[in-house]
Amino acid sequence: MGFVRKHLSADGLHRAVRQSLYKEELPECPRSDISWQDCIMTGLAIFGLKFPSLLQFDKHKADSVIRRNLKNLYHVQTPPSDTCLRERLDVLSPRHFRRAFKTIFAFLQRGKVLDRYLYFGKYYLVSIDGTGQYSSDKVKCENCCEKHHRDGTVTYYHQMLGAAIVHPDERVVIPLAPEPIVKSDGDNKNDCERNAAKRLLKDLRREHPHLKAIIIEDGLASNYPHLSLLDSLNLQYIVGVKQGDHEFLFDWIKHAKAHDVILNKEKTKHTFRYVNGVPLNDEHFDYRVNVMEYWEEKANGKKQYFSWVTHLEITGENVFELMRAARARWKIENETFNTLKNQGYNFEHNYGHGNNNLCSVMTMQMLLAFLIDQTQQLCCGLYQKARQKMGSLRSLFEHARVAFQWFVWDTWTQFYEMLHDPEAHPPPNGFGSISHSVID
Repeated sequence: MGFVRKHLSADGLHRAVRQSLYKEELPECPRSDISWQDCIMTGLAIFGLKFPSLLQFDKHKADSVIRRNLKNLYHVQTPPSDTCLRERLDVLSPRHFRRAFKTIFAFLQRGKVLDRYLYFGKYYLVSIDGTGQYSSDKVKCENCCEKHHRDGTVTYYHQMLGAAIVHPDERVVIPLAPEPIVKSDGDNKNDCERNAAKRLLKDLRREHPHLKAIIIEDGLASNYPHLSLLDSLNLQYIVGVKQGDHEFLFDWIKHAKAHDVILNKEKTKHTFRYVNGVPLNDEHFDYRVNVMEYWEEKANGKKQYFSWVTHLEITGENVFELMRAARARWKIENETFNTLKNQGYNFEHNYGHGNNNLCSVMTMQMLLAFLIDQTQQLCCGLYQKARQKMGSLRSLFEHARVAFQWFVWDTWTQFYEMLHDPEAHPPPNGFGSISHSVID
């Protein structure tokens, strides 16, 4: 790969996001002369630079340096005020961001970056899981889910269903457009995630009609309506299954003629038991699945047990790779949600709740900023070297935020060249001052 790839660099990605917004039929807003594109790109800047709050960003925004950087790096002509930004984004549908996610995904495809994520030579592993993002017993909006407690109190909360392309051998994940879980989705976790999953999966197939994918999910997904939906969308799956939820299935395989495989790899004993063509349950007896049980035993004696169902035929040759694919599901928790919550993205911080869509819209912007970061981690040598120099994501974000506030930059390439090697590429002269220790 080249050191900087034009379309997959920060400059190319931010330009592509702005251009994708012009293709959206955004609602009219006669009360403001600030464009929708400026509002959305300003929000993306807040999450791209990991400002801890809208208030802190707004406090610095009037500075001429920041306004010029917003124009040069984020293509913002007129930055909105904090209040204007909240009001405008609150009435925007989260669905308007889907095109931007699809655009970056197309760049990754055309650049052959996604080839390294192919599994079994032709599939992408798409991990799907839900996570909480906001909870309060006071502040709420029209789309808040509600949990009613026995003592009469109510908890208002927001969740989202995330999706990401993962691979057992790749640390970097590629997030797809998430699906907000809203009040109308149901009163319990199962209903909420299932209804949101229907929208997410249908959108995935509509936006990527030829994508060969294996959906990997937890035990909540191992029900007939969901699995048949995956079939109708021509999506393969490897889904967790629990004995307590599928007594009929596990009783069946207990008496079936099963295949056993024992492997020893890297001081770990891997024991598999699998059966193909098993009825999912007695109610849907004709719907057949392939079942795999797996026991892992480490050299230190630690043991774990897992079980999954799939429509992929299980054989002695592919059983180990099927297991690795299934366990890659945790990358959406470890490399996605945990990164967003603990590495400087401030995922669970309340940037603003509004009355309608503000919370969900800001989540889409944060995930879009995360996708841009992940793309650079895969494709931009300057970004990779800057991150390596800083030692951690938090340190990189802190240095980037300081540099953005103190110096005017013409391009992101110039910006990351300085972060990587400030002696060879010193900050521009004439704008503010900054001690060398802040950058070093």
